[in-house]
Amino acid sequence: MSTKNKATRRRRSSSLMYTEPPESLEHKSDQKSLPNLNAEWVNAKGAGSIISSQIAETGAWTIHLVIIVCLKILYNIIPGVSQELSWTLTNLTYMVGSYIMFHYVRGVPFDFNSGAYDNLNMWEQIDNGAQYTPAKKFLLSVPIVLFLISTHYTQYDSLYFIINMCVTLAVVIPKLPVAHRLRINLRGEPPDTFEDT
Repeated sequence: MSTKNKATRRRRSSSLMYTEPPESLEHKSDQKSLPNLNAEWVNAKGAGSIISSQIAETGAWTIHLVIIVCLKILYNIIPGVSQELSWTLTNLTYMVGSYIMFHYVRGVPFDFNSGAYDNLNMWEQIDNGAQYTPAKKFLLSVPIVLFLISTHYTQYDSLYFIINMCVTLAVVIPKLPVAHRLRINLRGEPPDTFEDT
């Protein structure tokens, strides 16, 4: 088979799921040369005293709880929305936003590191891809705790349970080490031919 046919032929084994290849030496050196401000906000370790950096780190984590409380208040003030539906909508909205922010969008939205992180989503950028760091443990526990709370307040109704469980699994599974650099390709194109947008 000629090389032209190999380049245009779609590989069946990678048509739905594929693993992002490891970074080249050039990308690794680009990543080490400048700080990744896109992912460093999660740890928010500033130059100052130990107490101020711990407060900043806690503040970066607290925003997730503030978002959940604001969503709950928003859905509570809508007339006709029951308590069960309010918790399910809070869970659903937070999980969709979390998935988009941490797992769907790839790269860095700002052009300050010359595309060094274009192949990685934010979850893979946090703590340089190290698993089970304090930040990642917290970000993994928030969807699970929110699921448990929403399941309790929906009084274990089967419909709400299924909805809450599905959206929680859709957010928790990509955070696990087995899903590191694993991509789901729903476009039907091989990963090599994705156009840069």
